[in-house]
Amino acid sequence: MQLERILNKEHQLGDTLAKSVAQDRRADFALCLAMLSPNVLDFSEFHLPESETSEPDRSESALKKELQIGPQQKMAPEKFDMLIGEHNSRLLHEQGLTELRLRNCLDPEPLHIRDDKKHIDLVVLDNCEPTVQAKILAKRAGMLEADKPKMDAVGFYDQLESGEMQQAIQLSA
Repeated sequence: MQLERILNKEHQLGDTLAKSVAQDRRADFALCLAMLSPNVLDFSEFHLPESETSEPDRSESALKKELQIGPQQKMAPEKFDMLIGEHNSRLLHEQGLTELRLRNCLDPEPLHIRDDKKHIDLVVLDNCEPTVQAKILAKRAGMLEADKPKMDAVGFYDQLESGEMQQAIQLSA
């Protein structure tokens, strides 16, 4: 028996496999499977028509537009504004919570009222030890490291070597 063509794809069998399963013809089903190519890469699933794909735009603005992301929330306003929430409070009383949420989604308010990384809130400063408070207040007042007396490291080590420091410590004890 000679085959007219080699079977290497399932769709060449048509609905023979399905009929043999439905009619409980196991021998026909086994014969059909045996006639198929043993190489899986010959099956139809691996020979799908190829279409040209263009590389999608993955820039930040394109992704924000695709995902419908609103404007980015600022960390702080450009200039210091202590009354940043006053407008929102007035809007809440006049137009309601829904309008306030909508405005905040369209134009989110900054997370903080000042854009100063070295600013320390007074609440935090009040919780610090007095020595730390004094250092921070001295920095704010403008006392620089140059204003502090310099230490003579070489002279200090010389005193340690000669034993003068041990004598001063023994006298004070």
